[in-house]
Amino acid sequence: MQMTRNEYFEEFRQQLQIDAKTHGAFQRNTFLDKISEQLIEAGDLHGFEHCHYRRDGRGGMKIDGYFFHQGETTLDLHLADFKNRQTLDPLNKRDYESQFKQARRFFIKSKGKDPLYLDFDETSPEYRLSRRIYDQKDQIRRVNFILSSERYLSTRSKSIDNQDLSGVKAVYSIWDISRLHRQYCSKGGRVPLDVDLINMFQCGHGLPCLRAHVGVNAFKAFLAVISGETLAELYEEFGARLLEQNVRCFLQARGNVNKGIRNTILNEPHRFFAYNNGITATAQDIRLNEDRSRIIRIRDLQIVNGGQTMVSLYHAYQLKNAPDLSKVFVQMKISEISDNLGPEIVQKIAEYANTQNKVSIPDLRSNHPFHIKIENFSRRIWAPAIEGELNQTKWFYERSRGQYADKQSMLSYAEKKRFKTKYPKKFTKTDLAKFENVWDDKPHWVNLGAQKTFIQYMRRIDEAWKQSPEQFNEDYYRRIIARGIVFKATERMVSRQDWYRNRGGYRANIVAYTLSAANALGKNRDMILSYRKIWKEQIVDDLFADQLALIAKFVRNILYLDARPTQNPSEWAKKEEFWTYLERDLPEIDRQLTGDFWCYFTPAKEETPLGT
Repeated sequence: MQMTRNEYFEEFRQQLQIDAKTHGAFQRNTFLDKISEQLIEAGDLHGFEHCHYRRDGRGGMKIDGYFFHQGETTLDLHLADFKNRQTLDPLNKRDYESQFKQARRFFIKSKGKDPLYLDFDETSPEYRLSRRIYDQKDQIRRVNFILSSERYLSTRSKSIDNQDLSGVKAVYSIWDISRLHRQYCSKGGRVPLDVDLINMFQCGHGLPCLRAHVGVNAFKAFLAVISGETLAELYEEFGARLLEQNVRCFLQARGNVNKGIRNTILNEPHRFFAYNNGITATAQDIRLNEDRSRIIRIRDLQIVNGGQTMVSLYHAYQLKNAPDLSKVFVQMKISEISDNLGPEIVQKIAEYANTQNKVSIPDLRSNHPFHIKIENFSRRIWAPAIEGELNQTKWFYERSRGQYADKQSMLSYAEKKRFKTKYPKKFTKTDLAKFENVWDDKPHWVNLGAQKTFIQYMRRIDEAWKQSPEQFNEDYYRRIIARGIVFKATERMVSRQDWYRNRGGYRANIVAYTLSAANALGKNRDMILSYRKIWKEQIVDDLFADQLALIAKFVRNILYLDARPTQNPSEWAKKEEFWTYLERDLPEIDRQLTGDFWCYFTPAKEETPLGT
C-alpha cells in the first residue's frame, strides 16, 4: 500500500528531526540538505552550498543556498520555506511570489552598478555569493530560483512563467511536499520526463522520423533527425536527468572527442551531421502524429549514448556569440522499452552503443559486479550491536537509486517498522566513493562533487577488480562501513564547532581534508585506521571526535587563507595544491594529538589494508 501525502509529510518531519539531532545541525540546514541530496541523486540538481541571508522590511532580500554550474553560466539560488510546521499547510501564490521576489532582488542588486557585496562582511557566505555574482555577471546566462517547502502548493497553476532579467533567463521551480511525495512514490525515486516536442521546444510539427523496427520480437524503434538548438534546449530544461542512464558523465571538453565536437560546432556546423555518430536514446513511450511520420511526444527520454554531443551543443548555445544551432543537425536512434524490460535492456543498449570512446566496465555503474557484491554483503552481514543496545542491525547498500524506499513501499506499518529496525541506516554508491576516497589520499576528488567522485573511484575499482575480484571480500565490506562511521561522526563533529557555527559553510570540504589528513598522519607513523575496532563498536567516542576537531580547525584555517590562490574557498578546496598547504602543517598537528586519537589506529603490519 503506497504512502499517502500526509503520511509522507509526517515521516519526512520525523526523520528530519532525527537527522538534525544526530548531526548536531540546525533543522533548516538539515531540511535543505535532505532535499538537495535527494534532488542531486535524482539528477534535478548539480550541487548545493548553504548561504543563509535575510534582510527584512521594505526592499527585503532572502537567500538560503546556491550553486554555480554549466561552466559558471548557470546559477541556482535556493530558498527554504521552513518553520518546522507540525501540520501540513498550504503554500499559496502570494507566499511563494513574495519569496521569489526577495531572492530576485538579491540577484539583481548583486550584479548592479553599486554591488551588494560591498555591504557585507568579507568573511560572510553572503559576501562570497554576492561577489561571485558580480564577478560572473557577464557570463551568467540563466538563474534558477528554487523554493523548497514543507507545505503543499495550493494553487492550480502548474508552472511559473520564465522571465528575462536584463539578458539573464530566470526560471522558477517549487519543490513542495506534494512534489517530493510524487518523486518518492515513483519507481526508482525519479519522476519520468515528459517531453512535448511541439509545445516545449522549437520542433515545429515534431521530429521527422523513420520506422526502424522489423520482425515480430523487435523493439519499437525510430531513426530521427534533431536540430542542435532543440538538443541544447532539452538539456537547458532537464539537465543531467536526461543523462541518468548514460554510461559516461560529461566532465569538460577535455578529450579528443569533446574538442572535436566543439570545433565542428564552431567552425564547420554544416558538416556536423556527417562527422558526428549521433545520439542513442530510450523511452517508455513514443507518440507519433497522425500520419506517423513525426515524433511529437516522448515519455521518459534517456540519452544512453551521445551525452557528450548534447552537452557540447549546450555549452556552444551558452556562448556570448553563440553559433546558430538551428543549422546543426544530429541523427538520433530511439527505442521504446517497456517497464518490465527497462533496466537490463537499457544497460545493454548503453554498453553496445558506446563506440566513440573506449568504455570501461565501471562506467556501467550500478550493474558492475562490485556493486552487486557489496549489495549482497549488506543484505547478509549483521553489524555488532552498539554497547547498551540489544539488537544487531544491518547497513542497507542502495545499489540503485530508490531501492530503500521501494523495499518499504508495499509494506504495512508494522512490516515497515521491522524493516527500519533491521536496516536503520543506508548508504549509496556516491557515499561509498566518498568514504573510500578520503581515506585513500584522494580528498580533492571528493570536493569535485558526488558524480565526479564516484567516477574517479570506479576507475580505481575497475582496475583492482580485473586483477583480483577476491580482494573485495567481507573484510573489505566491514572496512567500508568503518570508514563510513568515522565520516559521519566527523560531519557531526564539524557541525558542533563554534568556529563552524559562527562562520558556516564548506563542511563537506572540511570533512574530506580532515580525514585525509588523519590518514596521512597515521601513514607517517606506519599506522592505519583500525577498522576492526570501529566495526566491532559501530561507533567512535567523543574523545576521538575531539582529536579530529583539532585537525579540522587546521583545515578550516587553510580554507580561509588570505593568500589562497582562488577567492572562493570551495573552489580552492578542489585544487590539488590545497593538500600541499595542509601537508606542511602535519608535523604541528601531530604534536597536538594524544592517545585518544592514536588508540583508533593500529600498526599497518597488524591490519593489512584491503582492496585498493
